[in-house]
Amino acid sequence: MLSERRLEVLRAIVQDYVGTEEPVGSKALTERHQLGVSPATVRNDMAVLEDEGFIAQPHTSAGRIPTDKGYRLFVDKLAGVKPLSSPERRAIQNFLDGAVDLDDVVGRTVRLLAQLTRQVAVVQYPSLTRSTVRHVELLALAPARLMLVLITDTGRVEQRLIDCQALFGEASLADLRARLNSRVVGRRFADVPQLVQDLPESFEQDDRGTVSTVLSVLLETLVEETEERLMIGGTANLTRFGHDFPLTIRPVLEALEEHVVMLKLLGEAKDSGMTVRIGHENAHEGLASTSVVTVGYGSGDEAVAKLGVVGPTRMDYPGTMGAVRAVARYVGQILAES
Repeated sequence: MLSERRLEVLRAIVQDYVGTEEPVGSKALTERHQLGVSPATVRNDMAVLEDEGFIAQPHTSAGRIPTDKGYRLFVDKLAGVKPLSSPERRAIQNFLDGAVDLDDVVGRTVRLLAQLTRQVAVVQYPSLTRSTVRHVELLALAPARLMLVLITDTGRVEQRLIDCQALFGEASLADLRARLNSRVVGRRFADVPQLVQDLPESFEQDDRGTVSTVLSVLLETLVEETEERLMIGGTANLTRFGHDFPLTIRPVLEALEEHVVMLKLLGEAKDSGMTVRIGHENAHEGLASTSVVTVGYGSGDEAVAKLGVVGPTRMDYPGTMGAVRAVARYVGQILAES
């Protein structure tokens, strides 16, 4: 275990390197920080930190910079989450409160996160599998054609066209709409199949085929794999950190384009706590020079999706973690109130 003093030296190295972009020497540390020891003692502490793999020397005559292991210890032991100021919190609330629908909420969240952190923002749409039904609407488009509209508790709207084998009157349609909503509104998607399985039998023989078709389309909508969507913004921010990436930022950009990679990176939404993956902790090779900060958001106690940022390992971790957590909390409130 490192002594408290050496932990303070590591904290100072991380803070200075993130702020100045320059390798940090012992003389600079003693001048900028109240460490209470001589430069010689700081040099000795830095030698120990280097031997332990927490810092590294990029050039023979240069100071030291944190390694992935050093950032990991900083995040786990030394970095508090920096709270946002009152003006920042008001700005977040005012910006997100203007959203008119779920797409607008996600779009505004991406722009806001990218601006607050000056990193790449990633926001996952709420997953259908972790949602509940708010309303099912059935509309007659033609005598034998219907539209099914599914609205979730998170504000997500799914529309499907249904071609019926027989004519379906307005009275029957209204009856089906009422019975269907009475059974599924407020219920989790996973419970819906069991709740509607006997519904066709309660209709006249001539209508049962159409009712079964409508239910089939509804159930297909609930389990579609195409539901996992995300939005990415602020990619241009990476150009500010060109020297933080070995050789080129191209591998990072290619990884960001692969939404499957990003969805895996975000992880399971049910894990709502904050996660910080640093450097080589990211499984995808293209992201080995980045850090990824994510957290779950939702309309209740359970997260329905994740949001976060991707940036270089030389990142303001306390500020980034604070911004990500604050934005997730506001998005959750908006979903709960919508």
